Amino acid sequence: MTKIKLCGLSRVDDIIAANRLRPDYIGFVFFEKSKRNVTPEQAAALKAKLEDGIKAVGVFVSSPIDFVASLLEQGIIDAAQLHGKEDEAYIAELRKRTDKPIFQAFVVKSEEDVQRANASTADMVLLDSGIGSGNCFDWQLLSAVKRPFFLAGGLNPENIEEALTVVDPYGVDVSSGIETGNFKDEKKMETFVEKVRDNRREE
Repeated sequence: MTKIKLCGLSRVDDIIAANRLRPDYIGFVFFEKSKRNVTPEQAAALKAKLEDGIKAVGVFVSSPIDFVASLLEQGIIDAAQLHGKEDEAYIAELRKRTDKPIFQAFVVKSEEDVQRANASTADMVLLDSGIGSGNCFDWQLLSAVKRPFFLAGGLNPENIEEALTVVDPYGVDVSSGIETGNFKDEKKMETFVEKVRDNRREE
């Protein structure tokens, strides 16, 4: 049962689409350099419209621990996804502030990157090609992964079936692959979700 995360949602229309499609997770990006960046106030308003049962994940890039913990404590997000230079000390400190799940993302360019992911104390790891790169990486490297993981980086409705066949991840994370003109495209979102669920039924 591959989990689905639709990331980088920033508009009410995105939430309406997510409520209809019922992914396991949606993602809010808290990174000012990202075109998908949202403020805590925007995220809170969007989260209020999100159906129960869909978890909101906050995506952070080397953000202050106080900022991350505050959003978790307020219930604006249900989990934190770390995409920057956060280390084990950072994760340990964040755990003192919250019992909410912590995801850690790793850019995979070599088997050494996979081993770092294996060693992470985060609740879940996400293996990516780079922040918002829109490109895939060499999935063959993932044969060395020893734990459940989310696959990210360059996924889209056209390649998701191949990805699930080659990699068999715990979950999949998509953002730019379900966009048209830098905005979420409901039809692409629907096609992506349907293809993942079709794969589930074949298992």
